[in-house]
Amino acid sequence: MKRTHLLGMACMLACIMMPSISNANGIPRKDIDLRLLDMATLHCKNANPKHVKKDLILKLIDIEKQYKVPASLRGMLLAAACMESGFNPNAKGDHKFSKKRKPMAIGLFQMWPWWESKRHGYGINRRDPITAAHAYIKHIKRQLKSVKRKCKFRSEKKRWIAAWVTAIRAPKPGGRCKEKPKHLRLLKAW
Repeated sequence: MKRTHLLGMACMLACIMMPSISNANGIPRKDIDLRLLDMATLHCKNANPKHVKKDLILKLIDIEKQYKVPASLRGMLLAAACMESGFNPNAKGDHKFSKKRKPMAIGLFQMWPWWESKRHGYGINRRDPITAAHAYIKHIKRQLKSVKRKCKFRSEKKRWIAAWVTAIRAPKPGGRCKEKPKHLRLLKAW
């Protein structure tokens, strides 16, 4: 009896000591990716099934890992792409902001024309989902320093959320410390 108890304690200790194998919930990293893939493909209400491509979703997950998005916010690109375009890289929106009713927002993340500018933006093709995803995450990461200074959050997750909302909305004099992006609600539901 004591031997099995000690063995159980040893296994539990080993699980605690190896955080690189699993996340805070104890789910292996690969399972998290598969769960995000599942949620994005099956639970995106805005998506037309012909636009949901599993290889694109897996690439977006890899981009998040590359930019070291906190584990608790993993899937932020998927939530944004789901809500903005339903995973359609050719989606067009925000017609109401144009005098000629021409769509202002284009692509997976519904990016405005300034994203294509090399001088004021990132010089990307808004219809290319991979470069758009890199630019989207870079823009969020760029906000982290000013958010840390303005908002004084100690939690990395709160800083990322504030940076996310700051990146996707128009500038505000006092910052957007107490705001959250609408995509976060979908991400939490997943």
